[in-house]
Amino acid sequence: MVEVITPDQMRHTLAGFATGLSVVAAEIDGQIVGMPANSLVSVSLDPPLVSLSFAHTSTTWPVLRRAERWGISVLGAGQEQVLSDLRRPAGSRFVGVEMEVIGQAAFVAGALAMIEVVPRTTVEAGDHTLMLLEVLALERDETREPLVFFGSRVRTLEG
Repeated sequence: MVEVITPDQMRHTLAGFATGLSVVAAEIDGQIVGMPANSLVSVSLDPPLVSLSFAHTSTTWPVLRRAERWGISVLGAGQEQVLSDLRRPAGSRFVGVEMEVIGQAAFVAGALAMIEVVPRTTVEAGDHTLMLLEVLALERDETREPLVFFGSRVRTLEG
């Protein structure tokens, strides 16, 4: 085992763990604010809780945390372009991305799953803030296949 773990070693090793790809977003002052996130984790079934983590260097996180409700969209196969679009600078990130807004929560249209959440608890965790979120509503399209992040690449499932 390695005694001093570098960020590159951490990134390389954890690239062997497949994660789903999601988008967290909210409408704030008439604008959709959000970002891609592959840190979505189920925390509890009763009460229903999930978590996301946000880098301290993020310029979107301080704005997003002002919203009372957030939408989490789980991306499905065929939405690779949405993910590509969301890599743009924050001010133009959602240009051309079809979104649905329910209350303040914003969702990518046609997502595999949509989860409406309320931020509850923040935990400072190294270079990230871990956010515990209460689930208010959710739905899933069982006919869709997911996009996953594995080996530092976006992929679809086969078989």
